[in-house]
Amino acid sequence: MRPTTPLRLVALPLLASLLTGCSKLVVLNPAGDVAAQQGDLVVVATVLMLLIIVPVIALTLWFAWRYRQGSRHAETDYAPDWHHSTKLELVIWAAPLVIIIALGAITWITTHKLDPYRPLDRISEQKALPENVKPLEVQVVSLDWKWLFVLPEQGIATVNELAAPVDRPIRFTLTSSSTMNAFYVPDLAGMIYTMPGMQTELNAVINQPGVFRGMSSHYSGAGFSGMNFRFHGLSEQDFEQWVAKAKAEGQPLTRQSYLALAKPSERHPVERFSSVEAGLFDRVVNLCVEEGKTCMHQVMALDASRNRAHRSTRALEAAAAQEICSADDTLPTFTARP
Repeated sequence: MRPTTPLRLVALPLLASLLTGCSKLVVLNPAGDVAAQQGDLVVVATVLMLLIIVPVIALTLWFAWRYRQGSRHAETDYAPDWHHSTKLELVIWAAPLVIIIALGAITWITTHKLDPYRPLDRISEQKALPENVKPLEVQVVSLDWKWLFVLPEQGIATVNELAAPVDRPIRFTLTSSSTMNAFYVPDLAGMIYTMPGMQTELNAVINQPGVFRGMSSHYSGAGFSGMNFRFHGLSEQDFEQWVAKAKAEGQPLTRQSYLALAKPSERHPVERFSSVEAGLFDRVVNLCVEEGKTCMHQVMALDASRNRAHRSTRALEAAAAQEICSADDTLPTFTARP
């Protein structure tokens, strides 16, 4: 075995830090308020757990050194008949119990406060949510292996690129074309899953201008590693220019062009669409983009109707099979007296 040199001792931690891929610590220093609150929760939970972990590690090392073989304390402090200490038991059990209660309370509160389906109640810690503000609606479809974004209010769509105004709430509605996936912009909010035939939701806001990385955080096949996109935080004016650029450069997104786009491709370039066929996202959710295919919600409605009719028929058959008493059967019988 080769001896460990001082150079290797320095190089190994350096390489480990590079492999983490988090040189900017985005999770703890994000550009969006929801992600910032999630980062604060990570810090608080870690500190609370370290209140137990650090003293235990320190005491373990201290005990090992203090009562090592041959030390004075190993001889003088040895008490073979000792078996119980009420004070020690209180410390051992009370401290972890308090931390668990605190972690449980914090987790319960933040789980409800940071529910991805819950509309935002503020823009940032220093900025309240303006009255009558309208969130930016973004419809997201995870394809193999690219991201499709539809902005219904603006009437445009893009592939592997998204923009939103700074300090404006964003409401994402998400689905998938075929494979379960996960939408994740670390600077914006936590990840949210996309599933075929289902619709999920995420509410978030970006508080700083810039270009941020978006990704797929759930393995979905061969092209997973290249399933990334750029998220732009823009001013209102720059956002309007971005929308105008998409309308000027793009082609219409129809059902036919969507079916072509949905075919698997890896590292798909940024693509823009100047218009979107009405109801396309709903057809994607209901798995009926193809011409002549019955939508899933229609299939479920027909199944529910047939089920109701079946239950009604069985109820009528059960009623018809029962014996019905006539009025004569209920009258008392009298015998004439001679």
